[in-house]
Order: sequence, then structure tokens, then C-alpha cells
Amino acid sequence: MVTQTLPVHPSADEMLQAIGHAVIATDTRGTVLYWNDAAEQLYGWPAADAVGRDITEVTVPELSQQAAAEIMAALREGRTWAGGFPVRRRGGEVLHALVTDSGVYRDGELIGIVGASLNLGDAVRHLMERSSDAAVLVDERHVVSYASPAVTNLFGWPVDAVVGTSLTDLIHPEDQDAFAELLTADPTVDERVGELRVRTDGTWSWVEVAVTDLYTQPGSRSVVCNIRRSERLARIEERERLIEAVHSEVLQDLFVAELELDRALTRAAPSSAARIDAARDALGRAMETLREVVKP
Repeated sequence: MVTQTLPVHPSADEMLQAIGHAVIATDTRGTVLYWNDAAEQLYGWPAADAVGRDITEVTVPELSQQAAAEIMAALREGRTWAGGFPVRRRGGEVLHALVTDSGVYRDGELIGIVGASLNLGDAVRHLMERSSDAAVLVDERHVVSYASPAVTNLFGWPVDAVVGTSLTDLIHPEDQDAFAELLTADPTVDERVGELRVRTDGTWSWVEVAVTDLYTQPGSRSVVCNIRRSERLARIEERERLIEAVHSEVLQDLFVAELELDRALTRAAPSSAARIDAARDALGRAMETLREVVKP
């Protein structure tokens, strides 16, 4: 008699553990019921320590409490929520995650929530690192949580020195209000663009900043800033620098010429003095015109 081997089916727990995304299940009060291996790696909490805790204690930083409440409201209405969300690791580090939260329902009533998440930095790093623009993720306090290698290539900012600091510190004091305005969420536009000055290798350089809201859901104002050098303003700045240099040099030459005419006038014969004096007056008028028309 031939005995047929029955196929081995993995258990639900084995399948959830095999998923590369962090999978967390909670009850409707937010108590953690399930925490897979990927969640341990992403959030730094062993399952034994996370299960039984409130989800806000182990993943959600204070700045996202409002967003978390609104996600719960969506789930209670029977809607799945998906998007970006700032989360917190056990050591206190805040990172950006891509999250999908789904409700578990029985007889139409929400009885639990299952969330799958992954590190947004890992998900988009290969795209950002190939971009010639500098890309940074900035939270609502303007603190950088991710910076692409282009920040070093374009502006001389070491990535490790930028991450964890306020991007505002690298912006010219006169442009910081404009930068704050760029970061203000505007649901009527997909992208906000402005030009401002940033510190680069000990000087200030004009850049173009394109700001996109990282999250479409309310409760968080984290954004992606794509930064590139502003060639248009750089050309204007260079032209102004050249004009200032030429202005100073020409004025100096005219002043020297005026002194020479003064000396010549003291030695000139009466027949030549009138012409020298007229030339000196014309030179003086030219200097005044230059000062007015081409100011430094």
C-alpha cells in the first residue's frame, strides 16, 4: 500500500514571521497582541517586552499621537489607512515608516487592528541616492531624519552631521522665515518651491528647495525637501559681484585720473588751463553718475 505524503502547510504564525515587514496586531484599546521578528528589528523591542504594552509606548512618538487617533477613527469607520508615519524605536530614535493599518471586524464591529510597516528610509534610499538633487526628510521641528549622499557632494554637509540636527541651522537667517513658510502644509498644491541661501563650505549659496508633504494624512507635518543649486540666482549673484568689483576698480581709476588733472592744472599754461579744468569737471560728473547708476 502506497502512503501519500500530505503537504505541510505553514501555520499563520510562521507565515507572519516570514513577512519582511514589521507586523503588529493590537486590540481596539491599543494593547499589543502580536509582534513578529521584523517588528523586533525595526522597533528594537523584543516580542516578549512589547506584547501586552500599549502601542503608543513602543512605536508612536508624541508628535504623532494626533495622527494615531485619526487613524483609529478611520478604522472604526471600516476604512484601511495607508501612508507614511513617524515611529519611534526603543532607544528613542524617530524614523519614518510606510504603514498600512487594517481593521479586524466581527459582525461589523472593529475588534482589532493589524499594521504592517517598513522603514521608509530603506524603502526610498535607492531612489534618493541616485538623484543628483540633495534629498532630506524633515519632521515638523525641522529636524533631519534622513539625508542623501548628495548633501555632501553639493554642499559639503557630512550626512552624519546633518541627520538629527535642524535644517534651519544651515539656512541664512534672512531666509529662515521663508523656509518655515515653505514647510507649512498647503493641501491646494502638491509641491512648494522656493529659493533661499544655505551654508556651503563657509559661505552662502543660493539653492532651489522643493518641498513635498510626506504624509497625506493629518497629524504630521513631515516633508521631503529636494535641494539643488539655483543656477539662475547664482548667475545674478555672480553678475552683482562683478559689477561691484568693476564699480570699485573704475571709480579708483577715475579718482587717480582726477588727481593727475589736478596736478596738471597747477602746472598748465593759461591757454591750457581752461581745457584741463573742463576735463576735470566732466570727469567729476562721470564719477557721480557712476556712483548713482552702479551702486555696490
